[in-house]
Amino acid sequence: MSKVILGIDPGFAILGWGMINSLDRDHINSVEWGAISTKNSLNIETRLFKIYNELIKIIDKYKPDEIAIEKVFFNNNAKTAITVGQAQGVVFLLSAMRNVPIFQYTPLQVKSGLTGYGVADKKQVQNMLKLVLRLDTIPKPDDAADGVAIALCHLQTNRFL
Repeated sequence: MSKVILGIDPGFAILGWGMINSLDRDHINSVEWGAISTKNSLNIETRLFKIYNELIKIIDKYKPDEIAIEKVFFNNNAKTAITVGQAQGVVFLLSAMRNVPIFQYTPLQVKSGLTGYGVADKKQVQNMLKLVLRLDTIPKPDDAADGVAIALCHLQTNRFL
């Protein structure tokens, strides 16, 4: 059964996304990725509106069956936590608007799901993406690679459901 999954690495300055289309739970036939960037000089509402507008275009183009988003925790920087939380809110709103189920994964779950090692570094995760998906290059920017990793983690986590 074919499934299209949108993976999102939430961010306010850069929101990374990755789309995978699996023919079945073991075969992925396409991968797309990108990033939505917002300028620091813009006010909060304009930045959130840009994220909303770009994401709705992506959702309407690819029509994902499910959305997987990284569940982000911040211990030190409350300002960053709030703005990332606002970007996450946009994703949850779009999920509800388009009636697409959404699933959350911690960074530890994503790393473990892809490498089998919960404290793997970014390079290890990216190399595993390249290997598993048979890509010529690692998705860029890093935020887009994270979006693809989150989508793949979701596919692999739910392979037996």
